[in-house]
Amino acid sequence: MEFDYIVVGAGSAGCALAARLSEDTSVRVALLEAGGPDKKSEIRIPAAFPKLFKTEYDWNLTTTKQAELDGRELYWPRGRMLGGSSSMNAMMWVRGHRADYDGWDVPGWSYDDVLPYYKRLEGRVGSNAGAVYGTGGPVTISEQRSPNEATLAFLQACEAAGLTRLPELNGPSNEGYAQTPVSQRRGRRWSAADAYLRPARKRANLTVVPNAHVSRVLIEDGRAVGIESAGRTMRASREVILSAGAIGSPHLLMLSGVGDPEHLREHGIEPVVERPAVGRHLQDHLSVAVMRHCPKPVTLASAESVPNIARYLLLRRGPFTSNVGEAVVFAKSDPGLPAPDFELIFAPAPYVEHGLTPPADHGVTVGVILLQPESAGRITLASADPLAAPSIDPGYLSGDGDLRVMLHGIRLAEELLATEPLKAYVGEPMEPYEGSSGDDETLVRHIRANAETLYHPTGTCRMGTDDDAVVDAELRVRGVEGLRVADVSVLPQITRGHTNAPAIMIGEKAAALIHAP
Repeated sequence: MEFDYIVVGAGSAGCALAARLSEDTSVRVALLEAGGPDKKSEIRIPAAFPKLFKTEYDWNLTTTKQAELDGRELYWPRGRMLGGSSSMNAMMWVRGHRADYDGWDVPGWSYDDVLPYYKRLEGRVGSNAGAVYGTGGPVTISEQRSPNEATLAFLQACEAAGLTRLPELNGPSNEGYAQTPVSQRRGRRWSAADAYLRPARKRANLTVVPNAHVSRVLIEDGRAVGIESAGRTMRASREVILSAGAIGSPHLLMLSGVGDPEHLREHGIEPVVERPAVGRHLQDHLSVAVMRHCPKPVTLASAESVPNIARYLLLRRGPFTSNVGEAVVFAKSDPGLPAPDFELIFAPAPYVEHGLTPPADHGVTVGVILLQPESAGRITLASADPLAAPSIDPGYLSGDGDLRVMLHGIRLAEELLATEPLKAYVGEPMEPYEGSSGDDETLVRHIRANAETLYHPTGTCRMGTDDDAVVDAELRVRGVEGLRVADVSVLPQITRGHTNAPAIMIGEKAAALIHAP
């Protein structure tokens, strides 16, 4: 089988990229996805996303033991279906800060450069549409339909604490607090598959192949000419584009002979292109929960009651429309910083073990997130078997200043929870959180024992103009013709926001780069 373009990975970036490429009816595009169709009902129901974790729709990955987190191996869920992680994330639409894009210092990727691509993809509805967002794009972004009353009290608490209310979260600066805009349409999740694939699959020139685990990119005479999947070969006359994410894309490059030659030879893979930085510079947002009992029985702990189920089925309203992370604060641990370095996410629920543990009681959670980690890790091969997961070492808290920032975030979370507007919603500390007890040592123990991923791995195929960069400013893999990477693995530095919006933007921009004369 031969195509003009082969896109590997039908996640956030891949769906956007394949759909845009197939708008040119003169080219043939194949989109391959290791997972299956996105048909399960829990995909559509916003608050049900934790029910997809550790199922066939999840890559169900695990990190190596993290020395600074009590030697724990952390669970990393990643979407394994059409739509990828956009089909099982918390739907928070957060672009990041102007300083993120401008700070990359990569031609064509400044904030002003990428803003038109955001506006092209966004289909913002509601009172805040137009000024900040695009309104005609395929990705529907809306206000929450039924925000919890505890969330509204949290926003009042932010005001009482003197924080800056943002009229819109996704302006050039996100310093301040706001209710979270969500990628939903009329109370249902609106994934990249909903936005791009459903309309695009009507085109005869787009072939979508689910359940296709790609084992390697075929490279002949320095050029990518196709892929191999389950012993079957598919060829691309123009380009192969990897959109398999921050774990999958570097893994595929290494399986294909692109990476650190010594590491490849250790696993019996003959190097094709020496590119030692493949898999390195892995960054993620580390999060730790500050949880309190809620004296009022109004949280998502009772979401699955019969009246709430009926309300969702009949009206698409109620707690099932919640994205769980209903409000956010972006703040600085040092006023001299140019942009926020930590985030608080308010959830009107006790969010324990990624939501896999049903709440035993009503509670609220403030997640404290390290936005700009000094720490970095690496993806490496665990085996030359393409079906074996790679080794994932995020290197959490290996940077000297990371703990200090997280402690600052916990202190602000405690300050907000102690304000008058939240008095009716905040009780005693809820396990595993023990409370601050006035000392940093207790909080450091809590971080080391309980911190988890916020599901934002990036940076493992870093973009740049330097000799060590994996891809150039046009996302081309350096040293291989006809091969690009288009997903958040190319980020030079993780954003001060969430990564689903940047992933889709990268898919849009990659299509424009490929179409450029």
